[in-house]
Amino acid sequence: MLRQVAEGVLVHESEFCQSNAVVVQGQGGVLLIDAGVLGDELACLANDLSDSGQTVVAGFSTHPHWDHLLWHPSLGAAPRYGTASCAATARDRLSGGVDAVAKAVGIPEGVPLDLLGLITGLPAETTRIPWDGPRVRIIEHQAHAPGHAALLIGERGVLVAGDMLSDVLIPMLDLNGTVDPIEDYLAALRLLEGVAGDVDVFVPGHGSVGGADEVRARIDQDRGYLHSLRDGRALSDPRVGPSAKDGWEWVAGVHERQLQRLA
Repeated sequence: MLRQVAEGVLVHESEFCQSNAVVVQGQGGVLLIDAGVLGDELACLANDLSDSGQTVVAGFSTHPHWDHLLWHPSLGAAPRYGTASCAATARDRLSGGVDAVAKAVGIPEGVPLDLLGLITGLPAETTRIPWDGPRVRIIEHQAHAPGHAALLIGERGVLVAGDMLSDVLIPMLDLNGTVDPIEDYLAALRLLEGVAGDVDVFVPGHGSVGGADEVRARIDQDRGYLHSLRDGRALSDPRVGPSAKDGWEWVAGVHERQLQRLA
């Protein structure tokens, strides 16, 4: 079910890892950001939009992880965008075929894969999504995944954070070939901090939507985690260990793997 979080901005939360799809209403249709994961939910979202007389005129993937690259035929054939680096990474990872990706990462049943990763890379240095709706600023950085982008819908006061600023996930570093993944992530947090004053609502890729009073706290929490990881200090983070939300205990395993890779 779609839930309005700001004027003209709605969110659908999936049963899969509290994944958030974001709908932004424009003059001639809607922009759909990180469309969703499970097939029945994607079809339901398409029906809800159709029943309300809204057509998807553009899509955007915040980064090249499979759960942010999905689509459903009933959403239509609108252009789907990502940053140039995001699209190039998606093409490279899918070069061996969708089935190989599904097997490698363990994509669960019920996920439609026919349209996985069919996104167009926007020209390098593009700063806004090309569509007939409110200006959506692209804040590209290298935290979490190549070509990761947060999106600022300035006139609506909404920040779509991609896989950052989550209350259930720790910062998950891109450890594949990056020189300094922790500094990459810290640099991205500085970019988000730079627009925090313009944010009334922020939507993480996974987890709870937050308000203006929470955005800096989430930034500080992610920064604190990274400093502990970098400096080898004891970790105190409610997203890891016994205080983790039910169903998210596996995040502790991610933390341990990041510790080992950075050792």
